[in-house]
Amino acid sequence: MSAPVVTRFAPSPTGFLHIGGARTALFNWLYARGRGGRFLLRIEDTDRARSTPEATEAILQGMAWLGLDHDGDIVSQFENAPRHAAVAQELLAAGKAYKCFATQEEITAFRDAARAAGKSTLYRSPWRDADPSTHPDAPYVIRIKAPQSGETVIRDQVQGDVTIRNDQLDDMVLLRSDGTPVYMLAVVVDDHDMGVSHVIRGDDHLNNAARQMMIYEAMGWEVPVWAHIPLIHGPDGKKLSKRHGALGAQEYQVMGYPAAGMRNYLARLGWSHGDDEFFTDAQAREWFDLDGIGKSPARFDLKKLENLSGQHIAQSDDAALQREIIDYLAAAGLPDLTNAQQTGLAAAMPHVKERAKTLPELLEKAHFVLASRPIQPDEKAAKALDSVSRGILRELTPQLQTDSWSREHLEDLLNRFAESKETKFGKLAGPLRAALAGRAVTPSVFDMMLVLGQDETLARLTDAAEDAG
Repeated sequence: MSAPVVTRFAPSPTGFLHIGGARTALFNWLYARGRGGRFLLRIEDTDRARSTPEATEAILQGMAWLGLDHDGDIVSQFENAPRHAAVAQELLAAGKAYKCFATQEEITAFRDAARAAGKSTLYRSPWRDADPSTHPDAPYVIRIKAPQSGETVIRDQVQGDVTIRNDQLDDMVLLRSDGTPVYMLAVVVDDHDMGVSHVIRGDDHLNNAARQMMIYEAMGWEVPVWAHIPLIHGPDGKKLSKRHGALGAQEYQVMGYPAAGMRNYLARLGWSHGDDEFFTDAQAREWFDLDGIGKSPARFDLKKLENLSGQHIAQSDDAALQREIIDYLAAAGLPDLTNAQQTGLAAAMPHVKERAKTLPELLEKAHFVLASRPIQPDEKAAKALDSVSRGILRELTPQLQTDSWSREHLEDLLNRFAESKETKFGKLAGPLRAALAGRAVTPSVFDMMLVLGQDETLARLTDAAEDAG
């Protein structure tokens, strides 16, 4: 029986969940969830100046919006510092690490001289094999004894086998002179202690893997499966940055993209399953595998995100979509819907979710049921309510008062009314949209009438007709 899959997401709290980090979290979540494994969360908060509760909370909120639930308690890297230091001391005691008393000035002088001579600046400490009896009473760091010959092979599930000559590896510092552990040590110890089986992270960490493997092997620990995924670039092929637009996952929530659409898009950003573009969460969990990840950087394309978001909105469960709209309004700092608006939106949902690419677009389509009398037409709709159109509405309204309120009857009545005016229904639609919704672009006139009901429809038509003066 194979060992259980354990993945982790280990962000540094920078104040928001970066879109690249969100994709890394998603890949780890999909891989674990698709195999009945565990997805763990560790906050790499050793930089105490930047690691505020607010910064951590921003990451948690971004993950919550994306629906990336984690197993177990959140691990704090900072709180594990004593354990990290203990591992360094264990390696020192086993002769696999050593005390280095070289000062920063000495190291700098060595590198300057090597650079001037055209030689490697890789620092070789004279203290590596020094007799402990020669150790001075002075500050020191603890360095690992790196292998000095042969090769280290990183067997990566995305990049393939990556070979690094061991004579290119330095004796990495494990503990600083103040006794604090370095990041490279902390990551390895935490991953080992958390039982992480697969390390799925950005390929900017690929070179770190060779150095981290030194610690795994020195401790006799099993090396995890590596999968270094390419970074995300902007449409211009350069590393994604603020000049390309929003960088934080929650910024996309505030812009009104549905979480399912964002998950779908992020999954496709560097990973593929045949030619499939649109897929559900269940399909993503079933299909996701490391061999579907490409080696080339993915390009962030807002049009593709919009397209997928529109498909997810159209196929969403109405009640779930309404809950997401309520969350969106809160995240965007917009007014809550009243009970009456919520009731109206629920009735309108089947008619407004088609072809809306974002939640604000959906709400604009639903304006007719969210607005209250008197309806104020926007500039474009107001042009459809000239004196002639208002007169037609005045003439039409009494006929609607006696009609059966069903789609079939409404279509028949309005088409007959248009014929009586020697025109087509399309000519009536503009004034009706303006009167009912105050907008020139709306759902079907009949859908609006049925959602609003007979009394509200007649009241709005009467208001518009009376304005004819």
